[in-house]
Amino acid sequence: MTPDWSPLNTELVLWREQDLTLPLWWRDDDAIEPTTALEQLCAMSEELGVPVHLAVIPAHASKALATRLAASPGMIPVVHGWAHQNHAPASEKKAEFRAHRPIDATTRDAKDGLDHLRTLFGPSLAPMFVPPWNRIDREVVRELPALGYRVLSTATPRKAALGAPGLWQINTHLDPIDWRGTRGLVSQEYLISQLIQHLQDRRTGMADNSEPYGLLTHHLVHDEDIWKFTREVLTRLLDGPARVWTMAETLEEDPTP
Repeated sequence: MTPDWSPLNTELVLWREQDLTLPLWWRDDDAIEPTTALEQLCAMSEELGVPVHLAVIPAHASKALATRLAASPGMIPVVHGWAHQNHAPASEKKAEFRAHRPIDATTRDAKDGLDHLRTLFGPSLAPMFVPPWNRIDREVVRELPALGYRVLSTATPRKAALGAPGLWQINTHLDPIDWRGTRGLVSQEYLISQLIQHLQDRRTGMADNSEPYGLLTHHLVHDEDIWKFTREVLTRLLDGPARVWTMAETLEEDPTP
């Protein structure tokens, strides 16, 4: 069934009338090697003109991935934890960088992730830390700037521009995958409603519109419906008030509080 996009169109008209701009970015998680799905991601990114901040799992990343991404400057590798390994007990939500291990162990993994991917990708690697499952303890966050990270990215609207002194917080906001159910596309009506609410909150000052608005995808598990929605939502936002953001823009700014 074709979803009704007209409520979103109405909201985008209000953005234009108020001369507002939406900074927009795209993060995709769990890359480790070249795949057919990665090729589809690269093609869509190039077609739409929207770079992808590709969260790469350091412990499993292949040299072949680095070779492939070198041919696609619109694919920006960032650090996705260390091994995407769950250390939480069965009674808690999955996490790799929460307080289930000594702080020295978690910070060592975060450092090793950055060092390893710098070796693989060189200067094309952006110093952004993406904790698996978007979960990380504050104690670990405070250590990230000293390790060489400049940006932390999790999920939902940020509460402050800085995750810690010297560390920008740039989150994702719209995830089209039904992780707790079918693992296919979430109801499009729900996703459109969620997007409209996010835009209304930003337009009315209830949320921080200086934070880039993030679409979160996972190319390895996409079905055709997810690919189609991803293209549609990005196209509609780009035809409206959105401008493309990349991490290079934020790296030029001073994160001193």
